[in-house]
Amino acid sequence: MTHSLSEVFTNGNPYLESLGVEVLEYGDGKASMALLLRPEFMNSWLVAQGGISMTLMDVAMGLAARTAIPDAKSSATVDMSTSFLLPAGKAGETIVAKGVAYHRSTTMCFCEAELWNGDKLVAKAMGTFKAIKRLDIAKKLTDES
Repeated sequence: MTHSLSEVFTNGNPYLESLGVEVLEYGDGKASMALLLRPEFMNSWLVAQGGISMTLMDVAMGLAARTAIPDAKSSATVDMSTSFLLPAGKAGETIVAKGVAYHRSTTMCFCEAELWNGDKLVAKAMGTFKAIKRLDIAKKLTDES
């Protein structure tokens, strides 16, 4: 079952919308999303630029963290480490990020993600996420910057 970005993000997410991200799974400490690679996402070697891969894995882990911590309205990335195993893909191919929360405390969640292109594992990531339980605090942080 797919989810719209407006279902998953209360205030929407213009960046993910502009990329064309599709949320495939969201809940129970897991999240996955797909992205059709467009020519403008390629680097000078004509494969997906690493930032696109990291974005997808970061959001998959962040959403997994949010669903793993009761009352979390959002999450913020504290730390993320990524290993690129293979080029993620070429224009016209679809990549899928799968995030899972594997440990949580009251306010912190530890997650991992895998990035797939078909049956090929192309990248892995680990991340630490802080739960944001009040959206007015998140809004205040963005208003101050």
